[in-house]
Amino acid sequence: MPINKSSSKYIFVVGGVLSGLGKGIVTASIGLLLKSCGYKVNLIKIDPYLNVDAGTMRPAEHGEVFVTDDGGEIDQDLGNYERFLNQSFSKENNLTSGKIFSTIIANERSFKYEGRDVEMIPDVPNEIKRRFVEAEKGFDFVVVEVGGTTGDIENLPFLYAAREMGRERQALYVLVSYIPFLRNVGELKTKPTQHAVANLRQAGIIADILITRDEVPLDGPRRETLAKRCFLDNDAVFDDPDLDSIYDLPINFNKNGLTKKILSKFSLPEKEPDLKEWENFIFNLKKARKEVNVALVGKYVTHGHSSHKDVYVSVLEALKHAASFNEVKVSVLAVDSTELTAEGVRKLQFDGIVIPQGWGSRGTEGKIEAIKFARENKIPYLGLCFGMQMAVIEYARNVCGMSGANSEEADPKTPYPVVHVMPDQKKYLEAHQYGGTIRLGAWPAVLKEGSFLEEIYEGAGTKEIRTKVSRIEERHRHRYEVNNEYKKKLEEQGLVFSALSPDGKLVEALELSKSIHPFFVGTQYHPEYKSRPLNPHPIFVSFIQACAERKVK
Repeated sequence: MPINKSSSKYIFVVGGVLSGLGKGIVTASIGLLLKSCGYKVNLIKIDPYLNVDAGTMRPAEHGEVFVTDDGGEIDQDLGNYERFLNQSFSKENNLTSGKIFSTIIANERSFKYEGRDVEMIPDVPNEIKRRFVEAEKGFDFVVVEVGGTTGDIENLPFLYAAREMGRERQALYVLVSYIPFLRNVGELKTKPTQHAVANLRQAGIIADILITRDEVPLDGPRRETLAKRCFLDNDAVFDDPDLDSIYDLPINFNKNGLTKKILSKFSLPEKEPDLKEWENFIFNLKKARKEVNVALVGKYVTHGHSSHKDVYVSVLEALKHAASFNEVKVSVLAVDSTELTAEGVRKLQFDGIVIPQGWGSRGTEGKIEAIKFARENKIPYLGLCFGMQMAVIEYARNVCGMSGANSEEADPKTPYPVVHVMPDQKKYLEAHQYGGTIRLGAWPAVLKEGSFLEEIYEGAGTKEIRTKVSRIEERHRHRYEVNNEYKKKLEEQGLVFSALSPDGKLVEALELSKSIHPFFVGTQYHPEYKSRPLNPHPIFVSFIQACAERKVK
């Protein structure tokens, strides 16, 4: 596949020994450092699985599915990219084996290969490279994270493509590898990483930089051993030990010379990244003395015998962003809604409650009990997507007298289906067409004039200046909506629908008046997807502020 020469430079980030090391955070950190030097940076996440996207994956196993403005359902790493670089990406920034193979098969069926054999090599790497080239347009750097580890069979086509790009562009290869610490002998072991480097060389790629992941900091002797055995200079080995916050990593990398090393590898002039705003964000996170306690009530908070933090990662990070803005610390208590009772809610100590996204019937009653407690006791409440729908159900049952009210998703036989499947979604469910068919991506909504939500958006981004806002655009991921047949009765009993779709047919947000409740807001959309450290979402900012005010009282 002939590729025209370009000034764009590539950095490929690959993994060794085991997955889940934090390659996404490393990739995002490198992107932030380069952007802070004034370069235009694009990021790509490669997932070698055969799924076309992450939309149908089990959240308890895969973690959060992040949604882009253009409706991409992507691995959570893309969310980290957006948060670190404070810029939006597209579904085209995610490559999967499913996407690549689907395109090649469609091309073959359309006779685009003109009758020749279509083969794994070169056609698969060529399609991957074609997508790389599309992504480089208008950017100085393209940083590509290859999911999985070296030696994985499913990674090979992507590694071959990465190797070939190094012959056609200026390219740098970064290996992120685990250094296990054997506590019984008190020693870090480098041999697994040496094998990972050897596996990478078998794919034709020589690592230029090694980043070591470990529970304890890398010591001098082990650094020297790795450099010698992996054919690297000592100053090309950078340590990435466990940190208090993922947001510390770019600062640590820059302090230890990673920015300088990358620029020198590309023969670029040395620049110092401007990280003042980033440092201020971290300072606010750490210096705050006041702490607010938030209960996160969901059914995916545990996986086996361990706590599961990946399912609601965007919500957790959005709470941190808002906490830094309000100069407080936030402590999040994960509560399993499947085991939560009315009595259990009363025993919890918290300043606010968040109920995030969810699916199905399991755990819904526990969520409804938590909402009831928050509403009756004037505890700040934020419901996100499913959390908003549960708030409608709770209000219908306990304020409007609709005993047994529910969502059709949780109880198809409910006498009061106050939440029902969207009309255009029925055909997909009946045909078992689940992937990529739900309401996805950014959709506009009109704010109710004089509502609390309008007030929240008008105060966005600054504590001094207020800007008139009547229309917003937020990201969605859902099949079910508030049933308009019950909308009037709910409104008559005091529930305010504070945002609607432009045609007025879909409820996008609800609230209780501030005269009734200090903060009771639900959104059908996902504000957490657009929250960034340097640009926290106003809804989360307002929620944390309400929690802090309750703490003072």
